[in-house]
Amino acid sequence: MVVGAVMDVAVEVERARDAFDRQAWSDAYRALAEADRAEPLGPDDLVRLATAAYLVGRDAESGAATERAHHAYLGLGATAPAVRCAFWAALPLLLRGETARGGGWLARAARLLEDDGLDCVERGYLLFPQGLRLVHKDPRAAHARFGEAAAIGERFGDQDLVTLARHGQGRALVYAGDTAAGTALLDEAMVAVSSGRLSPLVTGLVYCSVIEACEELFDLRRAQEWTAALSHWCSAQPDLVPYRGQCLVHRSHVLQTHGAWPDALDEARRARERLAGTPGRAVLGTALYQEAELHRVRGAFARSEEAFRQAGACGHRAQPGLALMWLAQGRVDAAAAAIRAALAETPDRLRRARLLAPYAEIMLAAGDAAAAREAVDELTRTAGELGAPLLAAVAAHARGAVLLAEGEPAGALDALLEAGGIWDEIDAPYDRARTRVLLGLARRRLGDAGTARLELDAARQAFRELGATPDLARLDALTRREPETATGLSPREVEVLRLVATGRTNHAIAADLVLSEKTVARHLSNIFGKLGLSSRAAATAYAYEHDLVGRRWAE
Repeated sequence: MVVGAVMDVAVEVERARDAFDRQAWSDAYRALAEADRAEPLGPDDLVRLATAAYLVGRDAESGAATERAHHAYLGLGATAPAVRCAFWAALPLLLRGETARGGGWLARAARLLEDDGLDCVERGYLLFPQGLRLVHKDPRAAHARFGEAAAIGERFGDQDLVTLARHGQGRALVYAGDTAAGTALLDEAMVAVSSGRLSPLVTGLVYCSVIEACEELFDLRRAQEWTAALSHWCSAQPDLVPYRGQCLVHRSHVLQTHGAWPDALDEARRARERLAGTPGRAVLGTALYQEAELHRVRGAFARSEEAFRQAGACGHRAQPGLALMWLAQGRVDAAAAAIRAALAETPDRLRRARLLAPYAEIMLAAGDAAAAREAVDELTRTAGELGAPLLAAVAAHARGAVLLAEGEPAGALDALLEAGGIWDEIDAPYDRARTRVLLGLARRRLGDAGTARLELDAARQAFRELGATPDLARLDALTRREPETATGLSPREVEVLRLVATGRTNHAIAADLVLSEKTVARHLSNIFGKLGLSSRAAATAYAYEHDLVGRRWAE
């Protein structure tokens, strides 16, 4: 019986190892856990159990198995693999913000290496968390620390460590302002990831980190490319939990940009559901924030506000989305106070770049054009430094809005045409429609009423197709409030044109409107100039074509 039981356990372990090698993580976890209950696993199989448990979302079981493997290696006098286990016990804790426990594991690992005086690759692994701690505070020092780790990885031929460290160097250079060199290192790391030769833990970690960096840099092309690669990697391992949730959030961002809002909302909800049971609250907050944003642009404000609240409870900032929602609700003072505070609390230039355009929009609504101008100038500088088309379009749109507010429609037109061209190139229909609204207003002020109407009609159609209810309501309010949105003319000029279309002479019009004939002639000259007309007959035709005759216009 004992011999048979031992043989059964051995068979179960071999089956588990085979499932592990096939990346069938659920099968591997179940088989290893069952074998472990029958007879305690050795340290190598405990590492497999810890890895499989992590990949199927059983973080507590993963941590417990990692700790057991650590002690088992120490019991065998194998200090180096014990230190490796300590590293993998610490890293998830650090990434979740549990710095005390994570730091305790790292301190133990460092003491073990010093006590044994070992020269091993694990020394490089312990440098990686040091770089993480420095990457925002002192990116140049972080770059150096990651460089030391990469050199150790190269010396020992450990591709996992080399890739972790190179990707860390890339992110450090980005935060230091050297975007070109940083993205080159991130691309290098992704080549290693795409080769399929790295461990699954390192593969998933680097995938998600690099995509996050691309989004921070407004690098839509790279974000889309690596998100597609991550989706393919996840789809080949349907049991994956930790990276699949993050992948769904990234996919939602891409779908939202391209105007597939229902699909984007579905992906955000799936991400939230998948991540709800994991201990990584910050990642869950990202999914909730994305869901809140999609509710906001569709006008589902109650759902949006609740999702923003939940995201905040997970440690994710609610701005700028919450302030933009308040702006859409007409709560301008609340929006202005919130976005001012958010910007004041954000020194990092990449994080500020995400706030500056909403800040400028809200400041314009609050009547503070000077503050909006200051924000747009900073945003334009950052866009120039990063060289990202997406951010260039955001900056150009914001610059156009400020120029319109400053009474410079010609300058606004140039900026908005630049933004519109980029939105077309990257296929961003919502942003394109928002820019079309400003283009319509700029053209109207320049007297190009016909083209202005085309821009506004195209924006309206896009908002309807997208389901952008708040933007559609704002556009309708603009056109109701200002007749010149459709005609490019002042209310008085519209009245004059309407009377011309009925066949009245200047003398008759002057009598009807209680004006001098000279004033009527001046209005008519303005009408001809704004509409590009040369005769009363052409003006009459225009009035009938644009349904002005018989309509009532009011201030």
